[in-house]
This record gives sequence, structure tokens and C-alpha cells, in this order.
Amino acid sequence: MINLSGENIVLVGALLLFVAVLAGKVAYRFGAPALLLFLGVGMLFGLDFISYRSVDITQFIGMMSLCVILFTGGMDTSFREIRPIIGPGVVLATAGVVMTALVLAGFVWLIAPWLGLEMPFALALLLASTMSSTDSASVFSILRSKKQGLKEHLRPLLELESGSNDPMAYMLTILLIGVLSNTSEHVGLGMSVVAFVVQMVVGALSGYLVGRLAVWTINRIGLANHSLYVVLLLAFVFFSFAFTDLVGGNGYLAVYLSGLVIGNHKLVQKRPLTVFFDGFTWLMQIVMFLTLGLFVNSDELLQPEVLILGCSVGFFLILVARPLSVFACLLPFRKFTARARLYISWVGLRGAVPILFAIYPMMDDVEYADLLFNVVFLSTIISLLVQGTTVSGMANLLGLAYEERESAFDVNMHEDMKSVLTEVEVNESMLESGHTLKDIVLPENTLVMMICRDGEYFVPQGKTELRLGDKLLVISDRGEELESTYREMGIDEVMKLG
Repeated sequence: MINLSGENIVLVGALLLFVAVLAGKVAYRFGAPALLLFLGVGMLFGLDFISYRSVDITQFIGMMSLCVILFTGGMDTSFREIRPIIGPGVVLATAGVVMTALVLAGFVWLIAPWLGLEMPFALALLLASTMSSTDSASVFSILRSKKQGLKEHLRPLLELESGSNDPMAYMLTILLIGVLSNTSEHVGLGMSVVAFVVQMVVGALSGYLVGRLAVWTINRIGLANHSLYVVLLLAFVFFSFAFTDLVGGNGYLAVYLSGLVIGNHKLVQKRPLTVFFDGFTWLMQIVMFLTLGLFVNSDELLQPEVLILGCSVGFFLILVARPLSVFACLLPFRKFTARARLYISWVGLRGAVPILFAIYPMMDDVEYADLLFNVVFLSTIISLLVQGTTVSGMANLLGLAYEERESAFDVNMHEDMKSVLTEVEVNESMLESGHTLKDIVLPENTLVMMICRDGEYFVPQGKTELRLGDKLLVISDRGEELESTYREMGIDEVMKLG
């Protein structure tokens, strides 16, 4: 076994990252969740090479990683896309979490005596609460790595739910830990509800204000060294979490909303900032999953009560608790088909967040804390194995998937430019008036900048002959007129760039 020390921690960390990246490549090729293999790499190294069992360090790494993951998830979420599904998304992220926890807690409480465990309902509810939210890291990484679109606004709905339901699960977990460890025995249900509402309101308000402050600061500070914009935004990420927690709000909700606000406003150096945070988020996901894999004791996972309870909880959550809560929460929203509701039920992945929340009872010496952690860990592996590997397959089976076209032009508009940059594919309707570029009627102040044909790029002239399947990069100062022209040409699918 290798004991982590200042002399070898950098070498071990580099080796772990190398193996994790290779594991991610293998996972993508075989359609498995990369995050599952990151967990596996951590468990493998913890089994034979590295001695690691620090609760405090694991909790700290998980907290920092989750801040970055939630912020990037919010930053990549378009408010225009989530506006039509805000209602069902919020209901799933709040009432759905509570209902899932209650249904799962009832199941655990009923089967615990059969395993010789004297588990009060509050403890069963604590176990269920740690697993009640879908994991944003798992959902974001899987949905965004698949070149597959989802009908009925399912993708923004799933991303909104997974990015915003962690605060509810966190609140339930902390509240129940306080009850079980007798640190809040005099706090009644009414006060608990008030404390929850205060945390959510303060968290939402703080996240919005910090996000607006970040936008204002970054756009006006005028840094000569553009690399410092990354440092500045990273400071705002952690400030949003820590300051909100300091004033009594929910830091995780604040971080997500800060990212949502920043991502939906014009921002200096937005392109490099987005690229950095995409890569940095993957790094934090890898570090968090590797750390959690190193932390778990593989021998404890093989104990009979852990195997039986973990497998039971995992499959009950997938097949009963999650579908029941989803169908109940979506009853008021008639626009979703039965197939869509079934798919939402299926894509209720558990990942690093439940495992991270399961560490909190260990920090407060709650009874059966080790058992709870191992059960959550095993149930999470089952969720990633069963649900994570079938995200695309289930969408195809239910007829909800379509091929998401990738842009042929990797370009971006400057924030101050008012022009509209679009990519369109040449179809038969476009060529009815002629096969050369000059035969196509476009609005004034509109220019076809470049053509992509069979992977080759060239700048066109008026006499350039167009072919079916050519992709045109079009810039225009008259966006509305251009959209109208596209409709007249029978072009329904237009990709806006920049």
C-alpha cells in the first residue's frame, strides 16, 4: 500500500488522472458512463495501492467539485430553452425529491427488520434523503456526450431538475442528521419548514445578485491580461457558495443560479471562459469520483446486509420510487406524453452527490453511518450500471430521440456585434431558382461567408455552384428577414452560432 504524503501525492495524482482519462475513452466507445469507470479506478487503486480514509478531505473535495459542476451546469443552460419547462422542472426538483425520499424511506423501514437491523423511520428517511436527488454530474456528462437530441424539451427539463434538486436533498439530509445526532432536538417541524424556506429564498436571492455582480464586474474591469478573467470568475463561483452559506442560505442553489445568470448575459471573454470551465468541470468530476472510489472500503460492500439492502434500495428506487414520484409530480402538466414521463422516470441517475451526502452522517457519528454510506455507494453503482448505460437506448426505444446535428463551423461572434450568424444546409427548395449562389435571394446586408462540402471549406463567389447537403455559413444584419427567407425556402432547421 502507498501512503499519501507530500513526496508522492503528485505522482499518484498524475497516474490516477492518466488512468481515468483512458477509462473515459473506453467508456465512451462501449456506451458506459465514464463517471462509473472513474469510481472503479478509484476503488481499484484504493484496494491494492493507496491507503486513504479521510472523511474531512473527501467532504471538502466533494463540496468544491460540486460547486464547479453546478456552476458550469447553470452557465451552459439557456434560459430560453428552460422557460417552457420551468414549472415541471421546479416541481420535480422540490416535491419530487421529498416524495422520492418518503417512498424509499418507507420501503427501507419495512425491510430493515428482515435483515436484523433496528432502524427507526428517521434513519431510514436519512438514507432515502441522501439518494433523493438526481446527480447533476452524471446527467450533464451523459446527456452532453451523446450526439442525440430529445423531443418534448426533455433535455433542458432533465438538466434543470438535476442541477437544481441537490439543495432540497441537502436540506433534508442536514435536517435529519441534526435530529438523529440530537443537535436540533428542540426544533419542531414548523421551525424546520421555516428554516428550509429561508435557506432556499436567501440562496436564490444571493445567487442571482452574485451572478449579476459578476457580470457587471467582468464586463467593466478591463483586465489587460485576459487569462485573469478565468481567475476572477472562479473567485465568484466559490464566493457565491461561501457567502451564501455564511448568511444562512443554500450555497449549492446559489452557485447554480449564479451560473444560470452569468451564462445568459453578454460577457467579455465568454468563449474562453466557457472552454475553460468545460475542461475544469471534467477535471473536478474526475477528482471527485476518484476520491470517492478511494474512500470506499471494498470489503464492506461485500457484507451480506450491505449487498441485500443496497441492491434492494437501488432497484426499488429505479423501478418504483422514482417513477411514482415523477408521474405524481407531472400530473398537472398535461403536455408531456406517457412516453416522456416514462423516460424522465428512467433518467433519474444517482452519482457522486448521493455518495457525498452519505459522508455527512459519518462526520456527525450518526448510528449506522458506515452502513448508510456503503448502501448508498452500492445503490449508486447499480443506478449508473442500469440507467447510465441505457440513456440513449431508452430514448430510441420510446421514440423520443433524434440525431442532433453538429455545427460544421466552429466560430463565435464577438459580444458587441449585432449581426446574426447562422448555419444552414442546402436543400432542394433553396435550389429551385438556380444552382449558383447568386441565384439565391437573401436579404440586404447578408453574406454567405463560407461553404463546407464533404469536410472541405472554401470561400464562395456569386458563380459558385451549390449542391445538396452543402453547409452555408451566413452572416446578416437583418435577423428577422433572414428567418422569414429561410421559412420561404422550406428550411426548418437553422443553427444559430456565436
